[in-house]
Amino acid sequence: MKDLEIRDDREAGRLEALTGGEVVGRIEYFVLESPERTLVPVHTIVEPAHEGQGIAGSLARELYAVAGREQSPVASLCPYVTRWAERHPDEARPADPDLLTAAKEWLSAHPGRF
Repeated sequence: MKDLEIRDDREAGRLEALTGGEVVGRIEYFVLESPERTLVPVHTIVEPAHEGQGIAGSLARELYAVAGREQSPVASLCPYVTRWAERHPDEARPADPDLLTAAKEWLSAHPGRF
């Protein structure tokens, strides 16, 4: 999508895709601080009217780009992001199993967060 803008609302834990100023998709995530600072995507959501336009893939690509700029790994708990990463190994390194375990534990300890 040529007019797609992606912004990182770190405080809200959302990577948002906008077109014409309207949020049309997002990845909800949190930042795990221990054992290592890690971005943890939990959900990818694209508004039904905008499905099939590559928005989710653009969001996943940008999530990994943000992680790369911050020199942080990604430990995906989101099925879509996990599948995207498997299809794009040149852009998405596999997550360390210990980070995935820590991310699952954090999510279990914060049940109301997502």
